[in-house]
Amino acid sequence: MLTGCGSSDADSAASGSSGDKLKVGVFFPGSISDTGFMESGYLGYERIEKELGDKVELSHVEQVAAADYQQALVRFATGNDLVISLGGQTDADVRKVAPQFPDVKFVEIGGPADAVPLPNLAYYDPQQAEAEFLSGTVTASGSKSGSVAFIGGVELPAIVNAAKAFGNGAAFGRPDAKVLTPQYLGDFNDPAKAKQAALADYGAGADALGQIVNLGKAGMEQAAGQSGAAMVGGPIPGDCTDKAYLGYVHTDIGKELEYAVDAVLDGSWKAENVRFGLTSPNGGTDFVLCSTDPVVAAKLGEAKAGLASGAITAY
Repeated sequence: MLTGCGSSDADSAASGSSGDKLKVGVFFPGSISDTGFMESGYLGYERIEKELGDKVELSHVEQVAAADYQQALVRFATGNDLVISLGGQTDADVRKVAPQFPDVKFVEIGGPADAVPLPNLAYYDPQQAEAEFLSGTVTASGSKSGSVAFIGGVELPAIVNAAKAFGNGAAFGRPDAKVLTPQYLGDFNDPAKAKQAALADYGAGADALGQIVNLGKAGMEQAAGQSGAAMVGGPIPGDCTDKAYLGYVHTDIGKELEYAVDAVLDGSWKAENVRFGLTSPNGGTDFVLCSTDPVVAAKLGEAKAGLASGAITAY
């Protein structure tokens, strides 16, 4: 479970061998190669490693079974000054472990938007709903049939809110758009389930889909190709030469890792809720448009400006 820990493995992190360096353990419950939330976070991990290697000793773990979350978090808390956990699916376990280590700082990225921080636990919200509002705007304004849909992984509060925002964005992009009922797969990383769900939506008339499914995107891509339909990718922008993509949500989860590490290094870290995204000076959200339709581009620009100014609420 604790293999492949990057610049410093878990055992060396626990041994306290880093001297005066800040010891940081990052918990990726999913794969750091998921082309999604986890990999976006890992890109920030690599930037920290490159830019702050003289000040920070990093370790990480990935692809952990839910039953082992607490064990992994305890191991990290035993040997690090700062523990960063990615994903709302880890929330219950983080809240159990953090009080056991009052001298260790914890950050959870992507937890419940209304979570109450603990004395040593901060919550960072990437505002995925804002990104999905943009996704909804693009899919609906770029749709030929006027029917669109959203597919999510685990039915967590943040993902449900993102689905609501997608629907609102679709209505903004095209007031007469039909938004099918969101589907939740129970898994972010199952291409077979994602493909089945996408084929069902395409079969029901949708011709453009939004998603938060990480590795599941591979299945959605296959479904889009078979159906001659479209989808929105992300959170890591890809290649616009792939005609299946109307565009890519860009949610920079790695920026939040960097924020946490910088805050501890400069002494400004607080156990608080910190927002990222279009409505925050911390940034972290954008959209890469592949469609060349000027109507789609105009609607996307209006949506981004409205969200940033507060004139539009994502959900």
